[in-house]
Amino acid sequence: MKTIIFTEKAPAPIGPYNQAVLTGNTLYTSGQIAINPSTGELVTDSIETETKQVMENLKAVLEAANMTFENVIKSTIFISDMNDFTAINSIYGAYFDEKSAPARETVQVAGLPKNVNVEISMIAVQ
Repeated sequence: MKTIIFTEKAPAPIGPYNQAVLTGNTLYTSGQIAINPSTGELVTDSIETETKQVMENLKAVLEAANMTFENVIKSTIFISDMNDFTAINSIYGAYFDEKSAPARETVQVAGLPKNVNVEISMIAVQ
């Protein structure tokens, strides 16, 4: 069984997928990019503000499933330029307690949806 998670506080899907799927006690989020859910516009004025918008979108999806970043056990970060890693990592890290931070990989990719610089997905457990 799966439960589809949706919140208007995060961007609506732009294809045949959902913001997140809960199965049992495990939540799988789709990758989030820096779309402001209120305006539908991309937030890409700096890598810091872009990453913050991505994390706020993920926070909203987690909250819609009655979870927080404390529930996250795995993150995947896709970036278009590894030179942005330090700035992305700084913003990302502010959302976690370092002692209980999730497992993670960060991968540089050739391109991301809407030509953004960062996309993050997560797996969380209740």
